[in-house]
Amino acid sequence: MRQELWSWLIADAGLRYDHHSVSGGEWVPQGGLTFLLPSDIVVKTIVSKGFRNPTICELYMYRPANADLEPERLMNYELSFKQHLPGGRMGYGFNVFYIKADNLINTQMVDGRPLNVNTGKTENSGFELLFDWMANSNLRFNANYSFLHTSQKLTAAPKNKLFLGATWQKDRLTLNTGLQWIDGLYTSTSDTSTENYWLWNLTATVRVAKQLAVFAKGENLLAQHYEVNAGFPMPRATVMAGVQINFF
Repeated sequence: MRQELWSWLIADAGLRYDHHSVSGGEWVPQGGLTFLLPSDIVVKTIVSKGFRNPTICELYMYRPANADLEPERLMNYELSFKQHLPGGRMGYGFNVFYIKADNLINTQMVDGRPLNVNTGKTENSGFELLFDWMANSNLRFNANYSFLHTSQKLTAAPKNKLFLGATWQKDRLTLNTGLQWIDGLYTSTSDTSTENYWLWNLTATVRVAKQLAVFAKGENLLAQHYEVNAGFPMPRATVMAGVQINFF
């Protein structure tokens, strides 16, 4: 539900009910306020509950399955600020967040073997910075940075993440590139070392007709060796090409 209270204030509210044959029922509410301020400034506040039942794979399929897992629950509190500068060619923003979670599911080593377990109470906090700039009618830059602090180790959740991107478009040709830095990522809660790496992707697209385009894409062009989850190395440099058809 969304309601405009005044020209400068909008209220949002939502409610979901989740029923599971094993863990029972759960109410999942969320709500927030949006402030439309002068100088094209938008401020948002959000309070929301998160809830997730264990998947069939986490419960029963193969090691590290654990049939005694309990659902994950969390409360999220977030404040964000965004502004587009006069002319609309440049914008920036930031947001801060705090998450208090219970029973997050993680894979840990138990008696020398991996096992899915509920890790108890966890507190996460951090912030994000956003930037967007249209240099001219053909070239646009965007960047974002996020910092995450966790009260305990979490897999696949980097402490620092930076992204720098650019899009150039001229007639039928579009070039899109992005450089991402990942730092302080745990691939396993039982490991004290972290992953640190750079990823560079590049995509070229040519619109052949109104509904037809061909593209070539390169991923991890720096050929970085890295893992997001322990034991599952990600591909090195990968190049692919294809055709896009739009029927609408």
